[in-house]
Amino acid sequence: GQIRLVEQAIDWKVDALILAANDYLSLGQATDKAGSAGIPVISIDTEVASTKAKSYIGTDNYAAGRKAGMELIEQTGDNSRVAVVSFVEGARNAVQREEGLLNLLAQYSGVQVVDLRYAQSDIATAEQVTREILQEYGQIDGIVALNAIATIGVMNVVAELGMGEKIKVIGFDSTSEIMEMLQEGVIQSTIVQNPFTMGYLSVKYAVEAADGKKLPERVDSGTVVIDINNMLDEKNQKLLFPFIK
Repeated sequence: GQIRLVEQAIDWKVDALILAANDYLSLGQATDKAGSAGIPVISIDTEVASTKAKSYIGTDNYAAGRKAGMELIEQTGDNSRVAVVSFVEGARNAVQREEGLLNLLAQYSGVQVVDLRYAQSDIATAEQVTREILQEYGQIDGIVALNAIATIGVMNVVAELGMGEKIKVIGFDSTSEIMEMLQEGVIQSTIVQNPFTMGYLSVKYAVEAADGKKLPERVDSGTVVIDINNMLDEKNQKLLFPFIK
């Protein structure tokens, strides 16, 4: 469906195209086609397998995974049993976050990663794999969830079992459900991306590209660790709620 929309944009001869590719490889050929047609493509949030994309604006997912790992160590210590709930196996963002997280945790010999499961970006599946992990391994010290859906599934089960604080949960993103569970102590911190910046800069660069201006190849939109102690800071409120003055 997304490939069809890109091809439609090419037929319309748009001046520039902003693309949040839902698949790194599958959208590569369509991006090549747009570039060959003289349409500058700005890739946001997820990269695309094409040298024709003029610029990528998004999270450094490897660095974000490392941040999640450092947060986990802060919460569980360097002698712990932990699990990971990721989203879609092989998805580029997932792979990069997993690599950053696991490489960081590998520096601590006392940390045992007992399992890595995939939620398939589905809350019910995230809940199911979380229950399976807890049933199979018993008491574990922490869980890292690598996107919003995985985070919601993990925290739902932890809350249902009354294990908030006992199992340290590090999540991703800042939905209203996640922020509520953060306040209630079900999760300890969450790695928050900056989608507002992604959207704003993508339009800015699309206009500049249409005018023939040179763009930066990559822009890291950044991530921030949000916890109960800093969530009310003014700068973090602007990140969590960018439309509120």
